[in-house]
Amino acid sequence: MGISRRQFFKAFSGMVASLSVLTVTAERLFAKWNAGAFHAGKLDDAVREKYGALPVEDSAAIKLTVPEIAEDGAFVPVSISSDMPGITNITIYSETNVFPLVASFDVLPRMRPDLSLRVRMAETGKITAIAQAGGRLYRSSRLVVVSVGGCG
Repeated sequence: MGISRRQFFKAFSGMVASLSVLTVTAERLFAKWNAGAFHAGKLDDAVREKYGALPVEDSAAIKLTVPEIAEDGAFVPVSISSDMPGITNITIYSETNVFPLVASFDVLPRMRPDLSLRVRMAETGKITAIAQAGGRLYRSSRLVVVSVGGCG
């Protein structure tokens, strides 16, 4: 007993409709991808590609927690939190990686960000978090000594 022609076309049209929805959704998700920032080879270039010419100031209000020594550069735990009002974006950089921009998170302005992730580090270097709030940029950096590199 086989499938009828009507059942085949009904199933096929449902599958095509599902795929078209997935394609449109994926296109919208990747619309904000900033390839220039993620592919920049230097920290300063990545920051400029991401935020333009806005000046960056150091801030104790951005709490960046990283280990002083990482046994394995493939899994360096990083936590970022802040009570600063109006943060709309937090971006994480690893200055010694081939591509320094590691991750970027858009945050709703009334949220208090509390982020945790694992970063891959090629070698010993600074992890930097830059938060955007009220049209200004705030930075916190910490040095991480890597025993065994994790990027190749």
